Amino acid sequence: MSSQARPVLLLAASVTLWACSQTQEPNSSSSATSSQSVSSEAPPQAAAQIETAVVDFKPVQPELVLVGKVAYGEDRYSRISSPLQGRVVEVRARLGDRVEAGATLLVIDSSDITAAYSEFVKEASELEYSTRAQELAKELHATKALALKDLKQAENDLIKARAEFRRAKERLLSLRIPASELEKPLAQQRITSRFEMKSPLTGTVVERAVTPGQSVGSDASQVLFTVADLDRLQVVADVYERDLALVKVSQVGRINVEAYPGKDFASVVASIGDVVDPNTRTIKVRAWVDNQEQHLKPEMFARLRLDIGDASPFLTIPKEAVVEIDGKHFVYVVDAPNHYLKREVVVSNVSSDQVRILQGLTASERIVTKGAVLIKGQEVKG
Repeated sequence: MSSQARPVLLLAASVTLWACSQTQEPNSSSSATSSQSVSSEAPPQAAAQIETAVVDFKPVQPELVLVGKVAYGEDRYSRISSPLQGRVVEVRARLGDRVEAGATLLVIDSSDITAAYSEFVKEASELEYSTRAQELAKELHATKALALKDLKQAENDLIKARAEFRRAKERLLSLRIPASELEKPLAQQRITSRFEMKSPLTGTVVERAVTPGQSVGSDASQVLFTVADLDRLQVVADVYERDLALVKVSQVGRINVEAYPGKDFASVVASIGDVVDPNTRTIKVRAWVDNQEQHLKPEMFARLRLDIGDASPFLTIPKEAVVEIDGKHFVYVVDAPNHYLKREVVVSNVSSDQVRILQGLTASERIVTKGAVLIKGQEVKG
């Protein structure tokens, strides 16, 4: 072989060996792209906003989160309407006032009371007359001075008089005239056309729809006041059929609302509904919650969190530490000061602010717990 051909053959052999090695071994750089971390740095202006922590096992309490809203207690509020027609002459309760059970809310001047009391007095007089007539007829019949049929007529008249008197009395009672006042002798009774509408419970006036001089009727749909006990409210939440077995009456839980992030309000399950909503396939759950500080307001959206098992140690990190990119989850592992490695992880939710690491991290690794979105934003710009 000539000296000129020898270098050409050596070069060809080298190319052949390189091609074989590329065919036999996998592309290590391409396989590492999906499994290895990608290096990132935080922008200088954001470095002060980044916080890190060491990943470790922490006890996590499994919980069931139900969405609902704050409501009045079923027996702790009252929508009050007038039982009679009349004109409002005085309003004693204002919106936001705290009232005791039996306190006067307003005063109404009503001709219904006047007419009903006149009928009551008339029937009381008729009853007194019929009672005496029956007693006299009974005495006369005993001495053979009165026929039996006349005695029976007097007894029938007495029965009718009693019935009419009872009807007139019940009419006054329906107008909220005190029974104790009607038990007094007629000469001592002090019943006027003024009617005082009272609160049936102790609570706060949360609605008022009446002013002095206004005419009101006996229509139950015309609500003049709503009084509610705001010291103890309920949260009405929905539970899906699949989770119904996890909820029990007297089960202890916590309430969270958007107005007070991070604050828990202690609660206890009061009742579980017996009917499934055919549209949502959920059952109503009611839980009592103390509201002595008046932080919670009816109609607030709320989350009812119920503990459903014993606390177990899991590898957990703050939910804020996880960023989502194209449907995948990533965290930033501290590699050096102000230098981070983006690593894909598999997570599952365990609470409102914590996630469990199923794959991708090990205990004792340090990650970015606050400010991960800033590093992610820098990557996008880069």
